[in-house]
Amino acid sequence: MSTRPLTLTAPDRALLGQILSSRAPTGDEARTLADLVVGMSEAVTVPSAEVPRTVVTLNSRVRVRPLGTDGAREFTLVVPGQADVQRGRLSVLTPVGGALLGRREGDVVTCEAPAGRVHYKIEAVLYQPEADGLAAAA
Repeated sequence: MSTRPLTLTAPDRALLGQILSSRAPTGDEARTLADLVVGMSEAVTVPSAEVPRTVVTLNSRVRVRPLGTDGAREFTLVVPGQADVQRGRLSVLTPVGGALLGRREGDVVTCEAPAGRVHYKIEAVLYQPEADGLAAAA
């Protein structure tokens, strides 16, 4: 399990701050928001141009594998209004989405799911907008 702090880009940190201050969370979202607040307080913030391409940022496409399984899944990490699980677009305010943001390839993240605690290994950051010279967009 990763114990290093999150790595956030300055634009992602600013956007998350806006989201956190504008939402009245309920259920799983409340726990995820609380976890994000703690993670942000300990996070390392870097300019978009300096974020390593192996870090999960907003609008990154990642491949994750639940530990102990053979089935990998791919997600694009998005802000809540852009989420569409059927299209693989996962909100940063879901337990899995919140656990992925700011982590790196090879990290193992933990989140609470309806069936209990799940551990995911981040196998690859397949696309990261900052690696293409783009800042994450809302």
